Amino acid sequence: MRWLLPALFIATAAMADQSIPDQYPGSPLYSKPVEVIPHVWSAIGATAPPTYENSGHNNNLSFIVTGDGVIVINGGAAYILAEALHAEIRAVTDQPVKLVIDENGQGHAMLGNSYWAEQGVPILAHVDAAHEIEERGNRILEAMKRYNGDKAEGTFVAPPTDTFEDKRVIEMGDFRIEVLHLGPAHGPGDIQVWLPEQGLVIAGDMAFHQRMLPIFEDTIALDWIETWDTGFEALGATYVIPGHGTPTNMDQVRRYTRDYLVYLRGKIGEHIDNGGDLADAYYVDQSPYAHLDTFEELATRNAGRVYEQMEFE
Repeated sequence: MRWLLPALFIATAAMADQSIPDQYPGSPLYSKPVEVIPHVWSAIGATAPPTYENSGHNNNLSFIVTGDGVIVINGGAAYILAEALHAEIRAVTDQPVKLVIDENGQGHAMLGNSYWAEQGVPILAHVDAAHEIEERGNRILEAMKRYNGDKAEGTFVAPPTDTFEDKRVIEMGDFRIEVLHLGPAHGPGDIQVWLPEQGLVIAGDMAFHQRMLPIFEDTIALDWIETWDTGFEALGATYVIPGHGTPTNMDQVRRYTRDYLVYLRGKIGEHIDNGGDLADAYYVDQSPYAHLDTFEELATRNAGRVYEQMEFE
């Protein structure tokens, strides 16, 4: 598999540049799917916030051509994106799409379920993601419509048709596919798709490296670190398709996910020990990560939320 290494591990600054509005003119997809390892493809999204220009394609939409059907990972942020991904799948194989897996309950993972539901394709998600879709799906849809305008046409909230709690093993064609919920991390119902025989993990929002990770109101940084150490790291993956950004390896995602969370907690801990308050916590030094896309949008917010979590630890 040596031939794969240059394509897999070269992640140039241009590929992660937020200023590039589109890398695949003529398609709603931000970029054309690439074959990461044999039979595993991913359309890499923009490392920027969702916009009309990128059609909301700011995460990775992957698919596995198993030999006995195709499994898609992520419904996408809109009907139009799922439809465009299906066209790319048909250009690669005549095998039918047999399953869609949502990596969580966020809009860019599940709003495109509307297209797949119309095709009669089963949709799998974690029980917590399904709950988030039920509770927040319509609000997420309305937020997408505000930035996507006419590109939101046809999109509706389509909940998963099947759920699981800890692990779902799928034997299809030439692949053993383990759909895992390793523990609390970025958000409710985050899952990872692990291909043990290939040493590849489609990590979802467990792992970031080219853009700064966001810490949401329900993201507990300490829990994310623990889940990383006890579950994700233990996979021993050779190849990582993160939730956002180009395919890479464990060293890169560890540096910009786990190590960032540890670093930020350390800075906030020092700030608290010195009697610092929330107002100043927003401005703790995060300069080692200032080169990451979405730093300006997320760094101060991340610091504030970690302060609120650590204040009474």
